[in-house]
Amino acid sequence: MKAVIPVAGIGSRLRPHTHVHPKALISVAGKPILAHIVDALVDAGFNDFVYIIGYLGDKIKSYVETTYPNLNNVFVEQHKREGIAHAIWTCKEHIENEDEILIALGDTIFDMDMKAYLSQPISSLGVKEVEDPRRFGVVEVNNEGTIERLVEKPSEPKSNLAIVGIYKITENKKLMESIKYLLDNDIRTKNEYQLTDALMHMITLGVPFHTFNVENWFDCGKKEALIETNAIMLNKLVGSYNTENYINTTIIPPVYISRSAKVTNAILGPNVSVGPNAVVENSILKETIVGPNATVKNIILHDSLIGDEASVKAASHSLNVGDSTSIDYL
Repeated sequence: MKAVIPVAGIGSRLRPHTHVHPKALISVAGKPILAHIVDALVDAGFNDFVYIIGYLGDKIKSYVETTYPNLNNVFVEQHKREGIAHAIWTCKEHIENEDEILIALGDTIFDMDMKAYLSQPISSLGVKEVEDPRRFGVVEVNNEGTIERLVEKPSEPKSNLAIVGIYKITENKKLMESIKYLLDNDIRTKNEYQLTDALMHMITLGVPFHTFNVENWFDCGKKEALIETNAIMLNKLVGSYNTENYINTTIIPPVYISRSAKVTNAILGPNVSVGPNAVVENSILKETIVGPNATVKNIILHDSLIGDEASVKAASHSLNVGDSTSIDYL
């Protein structure tokens, strides 16, 4: 089975980080979002990957080829961003002869039993109950657990089961046929060719779909979501630190520090990630991600995302403060 990973989006909700850096390569808990996805799929036995790239696609291609040289990696460019169904159609020549494919959106981290999911005998969509399903594709199921209806971002949802961005398709030829139907008839939702609509057309053709409950999923589309995801993922890691490597530094777990990072006179944690070759000096950080090659000096940060090669430096102070004095740096 081939894994298809669409990563052509521009990540507008993560500006300014995505001006020069693809969203899929933003680090969470010590490695890029895309690496969390690929590693999980490799662990499940995948070796063949098709990446649909677009915005800053050369950086995606370079990262994948450098990090995963032993995988069979194919890159297809989506020149016009017209939805996920359109993205899948752009790589038609690489997947049309496959009986089964797996589609995993490249900006979503999944916490699930991947092997159990892949063992499903028929097409299956990863789902999770959410409080407000209006922002997602929504699934309606019958008493037997078979999907009866799929609706993309309904204004009045009849279910709180959201599609979380992972799809096991066992009737791939029917998927290609259904996407072609959307394109030929210019059927769009919110001005895009939606994968949800293609899957619904498959259901009308008689293709059965089941749901698979995902334990956790993390849509890393906004800074707040990235910070929250970082905290959750760090709590799953088991780390140890040689404090001799970090001069005058206190670590409050969970924390991830790259082996090549330099940390001096700092308090880190909880929920802090420090990327490769980053420098942290004279600072206090919590609930913060520091990207690769970034520099952070003389500052207190919380709920912060410091991008790759960014530099954040505040002034250091020497104070002689008398009794009954209050000083606020606003």
